[in-house]
Amino acid sequence: MEYLTVLGIGIAAGVLGGFFGVGGGVLIVPALVLLLSMEQHSAVGTSLAALLPPVGLLGALEYYRHGAVNIPYALLIALGLASGAYFGAAVAVKISAFALRRAFAVFLALVAVRLFVK
Repeated sequence: MEYLTVLGIGIAAGVLGGFFGVGGGVLIVPALVLLLSMEQHSAVGTSLAALLPPVGLLGALEYYRHGAVNIPYALLIALGLASGAYFGAAVAVKISAFALRRAFAVFLALVAVRLFVK
């Protein structure tokens, strides 16, 4: 079940990446910390490893050297990112810029409130 949660985080980050151009710091890291109780450094390292091909190679390697990357989680998140970004972008291009901007603002506010309260 935990691996399904991690894959879900990757898919959600992919969809949000397709919609808003965000994923790692805005969704993956908070989700790993809040949903899976992952330590902050490991969450950042795992997120960087998942985003490895396009970004974060050197950062992910440094976190990996310090034992702060969960490789199976990073691979599952990467799988979710690939498929989620495609579908998120396919939907986002059909939504008005105004609606997309509003949805992004609401999403960021919800994440901020959740992090503040928890």
